[in-house]
Order: sequence, then C-alpha cells, then structure tokens
Amino acid sequence: MAVAALRSEDYDLATPHGARLAIRHGLHTGPTAGLANGSVQGNLAILPKEEAEEFLRFCVANPKPCPILAVSEPGDVAVPQLGRDLDLRTDVPRYRVWQDGECVDEPADVLSWWRDDLVAFVIGCSYSFESALREDGIEIRHVTENCAVPMYRTNIDTTPAGRFHGKLVVSMRPMVPADAIRSVQITSRFPNVHGAPVHIARPDLIGIADLGRPDEGDAVTIRDDEIPVFWACGVTPQSVIRSSRPRFCITHFPGSMIVTDLRNARLSVL
Repeated sequence: MAVAALRSEDYDLATPHGARLAIRHGLHTGPTAGLANGSVQGNLAILPKEEAEEFLRFCVANPKPCPILAVSEPGDVAVPQLGRDLDLRTDVPRYRVWQDGECVDEPADVLSWWRDDLVAFVIGCSYSFESALREDGIEIRHVTENCAVPMYRTNIDTTPAGRFHGKLVVSMRPMVPADAIRSVQITSRFPNVHGAPVHIARPDLIGIADLGRPDEGDAVTIRDDEIPVFWACGVTPQSVIRSSRPRFCITHFPGSMIVTDLRNARLSVL
C-alpha cells in the first residue's frame, strides 16, 4: 500500500494498528511514548537461531530488565499473539543493527538485513506502567516534554547466561517523594513490564555520575523538590550485546518500540 493511498483512519496514532501503519509508512519517525494509549509496547532483540536459546536463558535469569512478552518462530516477521498485520521488519520507527557488538546501522526498517534464521524476542516496556501512573495523576516528565525517556548504564551486573553478560540499564523518571512512593505501589502490579523501581535517589550509588547526560534517550527537567526514580530497562540487552559481542543482532532504537494490540490492563497482576 502506497502512502498516498492511506486514509487518515488507517494511521490513527491513537490505535495500535494505526500506529504501526504510520510507522511502517514513515509517517511517525520519533519516540513511541504516548502512542496508542493503553496498548502494550515492546522492546526488541532479534538474534540468529543458534544464539536464541542462550539469550532466552539470559532473559529468564534477568526478568526485571528482560520480561519476555513473546518469542517469534525463526524467520517469521509476524507475532500473531501480539497483533494483526504486525511486521517486525518495518513497524518500529528506528532500529539498530549490530555486528560483533558494534552498532553498524540505525535504519528506519530492516528489510535488507532480515534473515530466515532470525528469532525475535519482544520484551516488556515501561511505557505500559506509565499509563497506570498517568491515570493516577503522576506526571511522566519525558511525555510532558515530548522526548525519549532518559536511560543510563549502571554499575550493576546482570546475571550471565552462556555468552550473554553485561551491565543493567535503567530508565529514570523524576518525581516528588510522595509520587515516588505511590509509583512503587502501582508498578509492582506490572512484573511483565519491569515491575517496581530498582533504585530511588542517589544515582551515584549505581554508577550514574550525571543525570543531565543520559547514555540513551534525552535529559529531562528535574525540579528542586524531586528525586530520580529508576526502573530496570529493556535497553539492557543492548548493553549486553556490547559486552557479549554476538556476531549479528537487531534491536529497536532506544525509545522507539513495537506497538502491540495487547492492553496494558491485561498485564496487571492485581
């Protein structure tokens, strides 16, 4: 379908299928935070079949940063349980392609990089619990400022599995203390999308020297009465890829997720 043939309702960013179509046809190229409110978004890690089993074991050993929502069949570009007309090669605004632990491309699609032996892991994303926080009246600063959530590599080791090892990555949201406490209560209900925070305040204790210089995403305003609240982040696999240096891998670009048809409410355990 050519872009010119699309109707406005076909790429309605308020619906998951419309958001995917808009992304697929280059009509949305930025972060996906706030798209299709209430719909589950996922991080991506796509590896050759020969390495997928070890990566699966890594995810199982590290459920906070790598909660698995779905795993594709080798070579399959669709994940039917996550949505109709979903194409892993085109439906993320921006990808990263890795060779031997180095990022070699950041394309808008991975049609030219796709292989029949690739297995895709769709990993839970904190954008899901953000909906619950916003519904409770808690401001999400990167949404307010229309940018990507700030992400930081920490000094915390993940649990290794086979060749996969590396440091934990966290996402940060500034909050007043009362909202920080409430956020623990709310996000604890969502273990499939990172669950409760892993650290509150004192970024220096987890190896973060400057909140104004995130490793991924964008810096956001932190007011004098606010503290940083840190959650395990689905960008952790990219830190692990840098450390473990698999021969080939495709991931999402931080902040640019796959939007699914699943509803966030279904992920709550309470």
